[in-house]
Amino acid sequence: MAEQSTLLILKPDAVHRGLIGEVIGRIEGAGLRIEAIRMMEIEPDLAERHYAEHVQKPFFAELVDFITSGPVVVVKVTGPDAIATLRALMGATDPAKADKGTIRGDLGTDMPQNLVHGSDSEESAVRELALFFVE
Repeated sequence: MAEQSTLLILKPDAVHRGLIGEVIGRIEGAGLRIEAIRMMEIEPDLAERHYAEHVQKPFFAELVDFITSGPVVVVKVTGPDAIATLRALMGATDPAKADKGTIRGDLGTDMPQNLVHGSDSEESAVRELALFFVE
């Protein structure tokens, strides 16, 4: 298993609902490490860069509006196969389709309020971590 780092964002709904500790606990319980963490508000220009691959999709504006609607917690998560492990912990994008036992399946409500974002590949992780954590 390769050691990897990936980005996790606890979206405004997770912060508003007081789920930061619950989500971080699940991640650490799965053997992943928190390498860096901070609370912030994402400005629209950063949100647009973060979601750049979705710019032509009809839900792009909704993504940007939601992620900028309140404070978020951004986390650099590291560990063996961190990307796949984190994505499995998060569950399907739509909480209604996410398995029980996953973050979205247990705690999510609906779209786009699906609590968390996690990088979907090594390339995305490198790009996204550089947006939120300047080395």
